[in-house]
Amino acid sequence: MRLLVALGGNALLRRGEKPTAENQRANVKKAAAALAPLALAHELIVTHGNGPQIGLLALQDLAYDDDGVFPLDVLNAQTDGMIGYLVEQELGNLLPFDKPLATVLSMVEVDPKDPAFEKPTKPIGPAYAKEEAERVAKENGWSIAQDGDAWRRVVASPRPLRIFQIRPVRWLLEKGCVVICTGGGGIPTMYAEDGTLRGAEAVVDKDRASALMARELGCDVFVMATAAAAVYLDWGKPSQRAIRRAHPDALDPAAFPAGSMGPKVEAAVRFVKRTGKIAAIGALEDVERIVRGEAGTIVTTEAQGLETA
Repeated sequence: MRLLVALGGNALLRRGEKPTAENQRANVKKAAAALAPLALAHELIVTHGNGPQIGLLALQDLAYDDDGVFPLDVLNAQTDGMIGYLVEQELGNLLPFDKPLATVLSMVEVDPKDPAFEKPTKPIGPAYAKEEAERVAKENGWSIAQDGDAWRRVVASPRPLRIFQIRPVRWLLEKGCVVICTGGGGIPTMYAEDGTLRGAEAVVDKDRASALMARELGCDVFVMATAAAAVYLDWGKPSQRAIRRAHPDALDPAAFPAGSMGPKVEAAVRFVKRTGKIAAIGALEDVERIVRGEAGTIVTTEAQGLETA
């Protein structure tokens, strides 16, 4: 089978951890251990988030110059190279020496008129207490929003229209390569009025971009690995229950938080409706069982509405 596994931010940096190289490598080692068996048995594409990393680079950038030096598209490219390197190395330590791996920096086209530019929703960077978040937002001209029990900077997250590196990724897969690509949702770009392609000041949602990549590559299964074991109804309430299987028509993305599970549900529904294949959401450590349909939330046209546990 051809699989695409999208690694959530927890695969690289868990909530509350300092964004050190040591912490990120330790988490990537765990991710690699979960992914290695899939790489041996299937064609594998790995995508990943970059919210904490790109936010950290943006803070470092501001420390150098109050006006900033590098825009978000360039910072996105930097994180793609860094994270791709870590994933390649740790997966390579577990796979046979002759199993090829490659990181492909992936440019994604967005619409400059996308309304997302007027309403930032994508959290990046470290988490703050509310008072501190309000202070740094005022100092730097940021937008902020609540993310769980903390507050974070939010930036525009336009919808991805196309991924320019589809063909190189396809060629690598045909040669048996494990491909790491579309990191952080891809490098956001848009066409200017003069027809030239330029960077966009945004961070594309990695689950939406991953769904587009999985669809274009004809993947059989699209998995979004996250901190939660499944998608839950009534999350955090006594009536909370896990969705085990769901028909895409029975899932409403708007019923889930826009900054976390909502985009994942939307990506899963869109992928299944357009391809008839399978999408899944669940914990990284369960990824082998998720691919077999034994864990997580499985979104499939074969489900009868919402099947809960």
